[in-house]
Amino acid sequence: MDQKSPPRPTIDQLRHVANNYPIIDNHAHSLIISTHLDMIPFETITTEAQGRALRDTFKSLPHLRAAKQLRQLYECEEDADWEDTLEQRIEWFRSDPERLHYRCFEGVHALLIEDGLAGPEKFHPYDYHDRYTKAPSKRIVRIEAVAERLMESIVQHASEDDLGKTKFLTDTWLSFTDEFEREIQEAVQDYEVAGFKTVVCYRTGLDIEPEYEQAARAVGHPFERYVKNCIRKRNYRIEKKPLNDYLVLRTLEILSERLPNSDSLAKPFQLHTGLGDNNINLLESNPAFLQPLVENYPNVPFVLLHSAYPYTREAGYLATVYRHVYLDVGEVFPMVSRDGQRAMLRQAMELVPGSKLLYSSDGQWFPEAYYLANMQFREVWLDLLTEYVQKGDLTPNQAIGMTKDILFNNSNLLYDLRYKAVFDETIQIPPKQLTYNPNPDTNSPYQSSAATPGPNTDLFNRATTSQMPSTPSVSPYSQPTFPPPKVPQVYDTQLFHKFKEQNPEVKLIHIQWVDYLAIINVRIVPIKEFTRMIHEGERIGISQGSASRLQNNVPVTVDDSRGQGQIYVEPDLRSLRRTHNKEHVPSATVLSYWRTENGSALPEDPRNNLEMLTNDLQFNHSMTLLVGFELEVTFLSRNASSTNPHDSEPYSALTNTHGLNTMTSEQWLQLPFICDIILSLEDMGIELQQFHSEGAKGQYEFIFAPLPPLQAIDTLLQTRQVIFQMAALHGVRATLHPKPFKGIGTASHAHISLHPPERHMQFFVGGVLQHMPAICAFSMPEEESYTRVMDNESAGGTWVAWGTQNRETPLRLISPVSGHWEIRCFDGFANPYLALSAIIAAGLLGLTANQTEFPHQDLQLNPSTLNDAGRVKYGITQRIPRSIEEALDALVKDGALVEALGQEVVGRFLEMKQGEMKMLEGMGKGERRVFLIERY
Repeated sequence: MDQKSPPRPTIDQLRHVANNYPIIDNHAHSLIISTHLDMIPFETITTEAQGRALRDTFKSLPHLRAAKQLRQLYECEEDADWEDTLEQRIEWFRSDPERLHYRCFEGVHALLIEDGLAGPEKFHPYDYHDRYTKAPSKRIVRIEAVAERLMESIVQHASEDDLGKTKFLTDTWLSFTDEFEREIQEAVQDYEVAGFKTVVCYRTGLDIEPEYEQAARAVGHPFERYVKNCIRKRNYRIEKKPLNDYLVLRTLEILSERLPNSDSLAKPFQLHTGLGDNNINLLESNPAFLQPLVENYPNVPFVLLHSAYPYTREAGYLATVYRHVYLDVGEVFPMVSRDGQRAMLRQAMELVPGSKLLYSSDGQWFPEAYYLANMQFREVWLDLLTEYVQKGDLTPNQAIGMTKDILFNNSNLLYDLRYKAVFDETIQIPPKQLTYNPNPDTNSPYQSSAATPGPNTDLFNRATTSQMPSTPSVSPYSQPTFPPPKVPQVYDTQLFHKFKEQNPEVKLIHIQWVDYLAIINVRIVPIKEFTRMIHEGERIGISQGSASRLQNNVPVTVDDSRGQGQIYVEPDLRSLRRTHNKEHVPSATVLSYWRTENGSALPEDPRNNLEMLTNDLQFNHSMTLLVGFELEVTFLSRNASSTNPHDSEPYSALTNTHGLNTMTSEQWLQLPFICDIILSLEDMGIELQQFHSEGAKGQYEFIFAPLPPLQAIDTLLQTRQVIFQMAALHGVRATLHPKPFKGIGTASHAHISLHPPERHMQFFVGGVLQHMPAICAFSMPEEESYTRVMDNESAGGTWVAWGTQNRETPLRLISPVSGHWEIRCFDGFANPYLALSAIIAAGLLGLTANQTEFPHQDLQLNPSTLNDAGRVKYGITQRIPRSIEEALDALVKDGALVEALGQEVVGRFLEMKQGEMKMLEGMGKGERRVFLIERY
């Protein structure tokens, strides 16, 4: 029997796709935090007017049309006036704000969020919006925001007197350019960053100097004037043409570097063009100015934002004749009338291929902004395509393909997102048969004898039944050289390929993760299989019970039901690092997250928890941290007479003629393996700042450069492995045990700097010190940890206190100018992700409390030498826990810290510690000591 050909798509099918196909919004901004909703007039949702000019917006077509649609959104009466509408809106926010948000983001698959708006403490972080979309949001980095934040940090303590110093401006320029380049490079490698953006258009215009060397030479005097203004605290806004041009050119240079081949494209670069507030110079916002710049950087995709309105034709010409230029058709929805929107789309489609057009909302502040843009674009787009189909310029199938491209496919490909459109192609058939209407005067050449639904009837009430055929989500006219991704993006393939090019000899990848008891787990994967995993977006599945096993591999509970579930281990390619050259086979290590089957974060993942807290600090409080570790290690030799692994004294110190900062002949004889450690770290790109002997026998300290929290801990763990492995190659045992012998203990102090430092007291004294007893449960998690913490031994002491350069307190202030503190109650038994998470969570609680005065005072004395009255004078009323049981009890009672860390994390940690303590209690003292030395 001959198969019948499926019926061809019709206008009804086009309507269904146009109204319902998922959207990738390639340019949006963050929602404003609800407590700040009143700071911006809601009327700005449809206009760029400000101040007195805003009064006239109520009589504009964009406002009147949006007001009608908002009445429908809030379920108001049709004759409700603007004040009634606003009252209903406020009621929705009071009664059920989440319902409003979900409704406003209906149909949005993913958002690319430019999070560089001023005052980030008033806006939600970019990943906050994931709750309303099908796929995770990605960042767009505004380069001017990066530069302004850096300059604020650099000159925050400078004065007018510094301007007269010979090297001040030179040093400032070098710091500024080095830090700017570092941040852009990091963003290029960050898979959370989809692209970059400049607002040079409404700062100094689009007539950008196209030659990088010329731009760099022109910066001198304007930069000096800019620095003077910053020191005088006028503002940090960069509005000097040579400097603005330089930032654009430097970013483009960085994006163009180290591409795999001459045909490769970098991460996209968005340019604000067209619509803007009254700061914009309309004459200089014409994208035609960009042509020389576009030609000089053929490997950087340029995205011309906001339809370049009113210069849409000029932007369309660039998008047509250059393969790496794209036109975004956002912001005119809902800022322009319906006719204006139609005219803009017509102009865009006069020349521009459908594969070069991108949808965006430019939504910001209010959820309704995304809603209106979504609704109005779909409405006008469908209206226009229906007209082109009627005239015979497009077939319905071509119109459907073009719709899928502009809404989803083009952004998905350009930004290398690798998302998969989830869409039911079927539609509900009207009750009567479709017939062809040859009357050319009707609106559509395909018409049903039944009533035709309006253009947006499906938007919030999608049909699921049909006899219509499904059509592929791939554009029918897209180029075969750009097939749609087959898997959702999980990894930054560009970052991985860069690593492979630099390390072609690597054969094995050690995929690692750290459990709650700080044991590093590993799966070793050949590079070929790892490459396949990365390209196909796969993770490694392990039993949920794997995260609930003690150091002896015994489940924490015999009837642990977690053995029935799966954890999906996802390598974080940012931590991918070549191992030392003494590895048996050339290898690399990579640290990992724990994910669910659908790729979302597991709440109990210590690594992800740290990243979330760091993001909270950055995006909700405009602060960042740098963390540097002092890694103390004791090197041991196995006693020749010891053959029993459970011998109470199988180890002795590697060196006995030993002291703080000494290098005796006995120590010198051990330098070969220590030099192997130092050279291996250097080859791996791990920056060691200092190395010296410590006070205990066989004890040395390695001091490392400060890094962002996640990177600092990843580097710490990779360093530990190098030290352990190099020691083992020389027959030496390295241990982090805090008290392997009587006397001086072994710590792992954490140095933390808060940027900007203005609120460092609130963070550390108001937060960290306040919750110190509970933090100790994570930072000193074994009974042996508390034998190290003694008074009068520069070990942090036993009292909850802080002091400037005071090593007898657990919290030492090193520099108030840089917000630099040292956490001394921290040792090598700790899972560093959990311990640092507890510190940041406590600091966040201190920032939220917003104290300005603190009972704990700067202590310049040893607190153990004070009597009770003397300690009360300094606000010292608590001791550090004297045992792990006390610390765990303090954690359980610290409800605020438990909530800040998350019940899942704390609950799993307590469960693991209870099981471990029971196991260790069954051992003799000597057996327990050896057991821990062998594992830490």
